[in-house]
Amino acid sequence: MTASDRAAARLDWARATLHDDTLTLAPASSDASFRSYWRPLQEDGWIVMDSPPALEDPAPWVAIGARLREAGLRAPVVLAQDPAQGFLLIEDLGRQDYLSGLDEHTADALYGKAMDALLRIQTHVDGSDLPPYNHAFLQRELELMPEWFLQRHLGYTPECEEWDVIEQAFTVLLHSAAEQPRVFVHRDFHSRNLMRTDDRPAGPLGKVCLTPFLEADPRAERRDAAKPPMLWSPGIIDFQGALHGPLAYDLASLLRDCYIAWDEARVTQWVEQYRQRAQQAGLLDASVDPARFQRWFDLIGLQRHIKVLGIFCRLWYRDGKRGYLADLPRVLGYVLGVARRYPELTDLAALVERCVGVRDITVPATA
Repeated sequence: MTASDRAAARLDWARATLHDDTLTLAPASSDASFRSYWRPLQEDGWIVMDSPPALEDPAPWVAIGARLREAGLRAPVVLAQDPAQGFLLIEDLGRQDYLSGLDEHTADALYGKAMDALLRIQTHVDGSDLPPYNHAFLQRELELMPEWFLQRHLGYTPECEEWDVIEQAFTVLLHSAAEQPRVFVHRDFHSRNLMRTDDRPAGPLGKVCLTPFLEADPRAERRDAAKPPMLWSPGIIDFQGALHGPLAYDLASLLRDCYIAWDEARVTQWVEQYRQRAQQAGLLDASVDPARFQRWFDLIGLQRHIKVLGIFCRLWYRDGKRGYLADLPRVLGYVLGVARRYPELTDLAALVERCVGVRDITVPATA
């Protein structure tokens, strides 16, 4: 199906679903996948998700979203869906993501709500039946960095002894990840995937009232005293890739965000606050002291950022999405900063720094 055919099918489906033959769609947002989002201009409160099944099966998004909502978290309600075509009409959580509202004055409050939501996820959302975020999966992600960042972006092919440095560092990260308790892992729990929604029950959103749709949703829960109170903020999106994996992964995604950075003293304070809450919630035993948890946080965050160096480059060279190159310096800063703190990883930091040299890594390779 051509892009124009897909657009026509999407518009026809939206008009039929919303019973409006004059309706038009405008881009709402897109992400790093093949999925896209569209706002009907004549209706408030809706988003049309276009998730071509052959490229981005919408079923995991639907299933994980229902799981989050059942735990009292604000994931978009599915109002209508056509799985065969990959079209969904979903609740619009608004235009204000965390990234657009974070600053020195708002950070504590916004991250406080985000960590409330993360603790709810890790204590009330069962991830044990999800694919494991295990050694093999983490290893595959790490290997994206030498392939796409070093070789494709920088044009540097490591020598044999340099491959040894890379593999030894990866082994350290994988061993650290294996030590952590396993929980539901969102995998992209950061400022672009958290929405600043109102602290109120779902009700009128613009001209839309969700109540009839909630009642018609077979997975929609009726809140009762046995369930935790609803957390209406933040809204959570882009959760379809959830896995069962290391406890500190989503915390590192949140606090060492690829799109915004904070001073280390503040990050360390947030990490310790979360460690204490996780222990109180029974996620961590008493033997996990601040130093051990900080190491887990640092090293799983380093695994993530090594992966992201590769993914951001792949998004440009394979998928034609250049915008992510602008965020490479921040991600590289995380990689070098953390690796230099641990003696067993300093050789990796030196290797990556040597490969980069004085180059502006936001500029694509010419060949």
